[in-house]
Amino acid sequence: MNWDRVEGQWKQRRGRAVHHWGKVMNDELAAIGGKHEQLVGILQEKYGIAKEDARRQVAEFKKTIGRLKKSNASLLRSQKSLSKKTKKSRGRSVKVKNSSVKRRRS
Repeated sequence: MNWDRVEGQWKQRRGRAVHHWGKVMNDELAAIGGKHEQLVGILQEKYGIAKEDARRQVAEFKKTIGRLKKSNASLLRSQKSLSKKTKKSRGRSVKVKNSSVKRRRS
């Protein structure tokens, strides 16, 4: 996942950033708008760390949201698959119940 994609989806990712860096306020992250260098600068200022450390943290954050995105996609696929299986099994059970009702009436 490149940083341009993070910047484009910043509103969705901002909540994770607030959770990740507690000292950085939500309104500050909103003002950053996903700009990489601005985020690095804010981290330097708030945490009193070197620029390289701030860049490393941002890179790790990018990896984390990439993993979360893949994990969420996997969960959605699993839910859809399970939903389809449940619908199919419901359809079968209804058929079985209907056929057994017909047998009882006969």
